[in-house]
Amino acid sequence: MVQARQLIEALGTAARAAAIELAQAPSDAKETALLAAAQAVLDRTPTILDANARDLDFARQKGLSEAMLDRLALDPARLQAIARGLREVAGQPDPVGQVIAEWDRPSGLHIQRVRTPIGVIGVIYESRPNVTADAGALALKSGNAVILRGGSESLHSSAAIHACMVEGLRAAGLPETAIQMVPNRDRAAVTAMLGAQGLIDVIIPRGGKGLVGLVQSEARVPVFAHLEGICHVYADGAADPDKARRVILNAKTRRTGVCGAAECLLIDRAFFDRHGDILIRDLLDAGVEVRAEGELAQIPGTVPATPEDFGHEFLDMIIAARLVDGVDGAIAHIRHHGSQHTESILTEDDAVAARFFAGLDSAILMRNASTQFADGGEFGMGAEIGIATGKMHARGPVGAEQLTSFKYLVTGDGTIRP
Repeated sequence: MVQARQLIEALGTAARAAAIELAQAPSDAKETALLAAAQAVLDRTPTILDANARDLDFARQKGLSEAMLDRLALDPARLQAIARGLREVAGQPDPVGQVIAEWDRPSGLHIQRVRTPIGVIGVIYESRPNVTADAGALALKSGNAVILRGGSESLHSSAAIHACMVEGLRAAGLPETAIQMVPNRDRAAVTAMLGAQGLIDVIIPRGGKGLVGLVQSEARVPVFAHLEGICHVYADGAADPDKARRVILNAKTRRTGVCGAAECLLIDRAFFDRHGDILIRDLLDAGVEVRAEGELAQIPGTVPATPEDFGHEFLDMIIAARLVDGVDGAIAHIRHHGSQHTESILTEDDAVAARFFAGLDSAILMRNASTQFADGGEFGMGAEIGIATGKMHARGPVGAEQLTSFKYLVTGDGTIRP
């Protein structure tokens, strides 16, 4: 533990020095760094894939599920997506120094509220090595230094991608300590990061319930996080059946291991009476285990649901399903069982959609769209560090803008207060 504290203290001290430089770095330097990093990812594709193969072997030996292996796996297409995300972040407006609001006072003062970097970001994540690029890019764009602690199963992949990020910093003449990575699997490093007051300004965990719960309970620095992605899709009585079928299948089956995957299907009785079991049948035909309640449990092929299946994050080809009485029944269920992550309503009725949006306070609410769009890249942010479901500061996808705070710039002309 002493060695871990010393390591984090060294990384944190270097990160704070780098953060001072980054806060004043010109936009074109940050853009250059990200574009160079993107090219490095493409140039080093064979090296990264070799590292990823080593991680996959390690993960299989640990007995990781297929969904978790999918999170970990890289291929040329996913590396191209990482490079594309880096370029998209590079091309976004620099949030640092943006004027959020400005006004004049009768006293003669002119006041501006402007965006400013948070300082040093600590990111603790599991499995997905692409977070190394996403977190590094967004921290850099927002003028923050970042300390990355990837999962033990993604150590080699993350290190290979981290090397690309450092190459980008070097090409732009920015401090290489702006993006640092914990170089080992020592779990004590996580504890040391959580207690690094004065060195790390905010912690962002990205992973399963166990990791996020640990961070939220033990961190002595502020945390941006969501505990679970218990995402609901509600098929209203006024839903278009073709749209509903398409959206529900995508929301559940596109990638089951992501936090935006649908975990519960709510069907209005009016829809079920009008269209029958088509939504359940589609899921069963796609190989999804449907844990159904009440009348839905009478559909051949379903499995009777237990109370614990509602409010559960499966991250697998499993979904809970039940009938509800209209939009108010859906809202009541989600308020009781949800995690305030992402919910989607399928309806052609504007009033019903408005009631759904007003009645829920999840970070992301959708209409006639798959919950799998709960992603910073799909929101136009280029990438995301994670989804925040708290009520303070950042909510929803955390991109570069959400990694800034603000300060006030006040200008007078020899102005004094009477």
